Amino acid sequence: MISGPRKDTISITNEPCILRIISHSSTGRDQSFRTRVRERDGKCAITGLINDEADSDEWSGFHAAHIFPLSSEDYFIQRGFSRWITNRTGERDTGINSCQNGLLMQSNVHEKFDGLFFSINPDDGYKIVCFHKDILRIGGKTLDPVCRDPSDNRRASDELLSWHFRQAALANMRGAGEPTFETDFPPGTDIMGEILNGPMAAKRMEAELLSRLHGYSTKEHMGQSRFNRKNRTRQ
Repeated sequence: MISGPRKDTISITNEPCILRIISHSSTGRDQSFRTRVRERDGKCAITGLINDEADSDEWSGFHAAHIFPLSSEDYFIQRGFSRWITNRTGERDTGINSCQNGLLMQSNVHEKFDGLFFSINPDDGYKIVCFHKDILRIGGKTLDPVCRDPSDNRRASDELLSWHFRQAALANMRGAGEPTFETDFPPGTDIMGEILNGPMAAKRMEAELLSRLHGYSTKEHMGQSRFNRKNRTRQ
């Protein structure tokens, strides 16, 4: 049990810290996710920097970041996190690519978010909490209201924000915390070699693969689920 400055407490449990990497998948569902997050936010939801080139559809330097990582979609489904997405489009839609699981961020902010260097606490006025040195000068600020309007069914999910905050707390308060992964791979870099020589190589390689293939693996997963339901009905 850890007590914070406001006498808040966080229980240290055996809940797993989900391995996070920046997503690289480019299926149609991902493109829709990116478009909807951009349309809703139009600015970095963390720093407040507005994209003045949005009218020209120029988004370099801005990323549509997933709150819950794409590479762990199976875990998302198994734990029933789809219930936290209120704008799903049907049974086949797990919700992981809903804009409710996304925030628009500057690319460098996205990297820190996925690394669990900081998070947002929706139970404390959406305050941004830094778990490492605050080089972005965002600690103590609040998540921009543009992405959390209670009357907007596209708003970011409070439950997923709470999940991310808990993950960040667990990752940074369990001993040495979770490893930081290298993401700066200049042209010509042996990316596979860098990953294999880095921390948690096998798990990271698996996460990288699942991130790239998640759009296809989900179709297979959902198809298998329907197949299993049909078989149970016949028995």
